[in-house]
Amino acid sequence: MANAQQSGLQRPVTPSKDLAEITGSAPLPRSQMVKKVWDHIKANNLQNPQNKREILADDKLKKIFGKDKVSMFEMNKHLSKHVS
Repeated sequence: MANAQQSGLQRPVTPSKDLAEITGSAPLPRSQMVKKVWDHIKANNLQNPQNKREILADDKLKKIFGKDKVSMFEMNKHLSKHVS
């Protein structure tokens, strides 16, 4: 029963097709999924230089966020709609 003892952040989740373009399609813990999204944001320089808390969506992130920019606090709400 090891899975029952895993917290919400450590329990593997399956990304949607759109999110898998960034994280890969294999199930992974929510914490790792968020880390891979941040790696994508930083690798593609998607933080607003005037306001680092704002993420400017590229084509892949627009599919997940549904808009051109989100705050870093809002991001997790959008990500949660793309996991099962």
